[in-house]
Amino acid sequence: MPRAVLSTLLLPLLGLTAATVSDCPSSTWIQFQGSCYIFLQEAIKVEGIEDVRSQCTGHGADMISIHNEEENDFILDTLKKQWKGPDDILLGMFYDTDDASFKWFDNSNMTFDNWADQDEDDLVDTCGFLHTKTGEWKKGNCEISSVEGTLCKAANNHILVTTLVAASTVIFMVLGAIIWFFYKRHTDSGFTTVFSTTSQSPFNDDCVLVAGEESEYAVQFD
Repeated sequence: MPRAVLSTLLLPLLGLTAATVSDCPSSTWIQFQGSCYIFLQEAIKVEGIEDVRSQCTGHGADMISIHNEEENDFILDTLKKQWKGPDDILLGMFYDTDDASFKWFDNSNMTFDNWADQDEDDLVDTCGFLHTKTGEWKKGNCEISSVEGTLCKAANNHILVTTLVAASTVIFMVLGAIIWFFYKRHTDSGFTTVFSTTSQSPFNDDCVLVAGEESEYAVQFD
């Protein structure tokens, strides 16, 4: 296969792979530390935190989880400068009464916290909120009736699956194009060979001319 054709087929694959690895699902998302974030700026009425969570799962993501100080600062800074979020954002966590600890809805490990000083009352039905003025976390009741916006996060595994699916599709397209190219070249070559093969006389034109002249002289002598 000519190099130009091969390059033409492979360039889209390389471009898509680079794009899917580095980009988020759409331009409305923001990337940080390998994850993608989106703030759904819509005030909605809800009956509980599960209704809020469904806003994120509907976009192939989950409610926000925070795992280090840099991520907490990034979210705080972006909320202030770009998303213009409310004073308090609901975090994607809940209090698990079975082992008396907070857990993230996305099942990631609780490796970081930034709780403000609060009295430890009964934590049943307690959720976490990010205070956008200070970056501190506050405990509050999960039984909420409305939210002024929902912060969602798509983690690395979601991006990786999207990348693999897209890259696999392009790979199959490239392989199909390569197979078709060789098939067409082979069949075209075969037809050319068949139609270019013509029956030839064992004698060339000169021999035929000489034979004709000898026949003419033989007739005259007779």
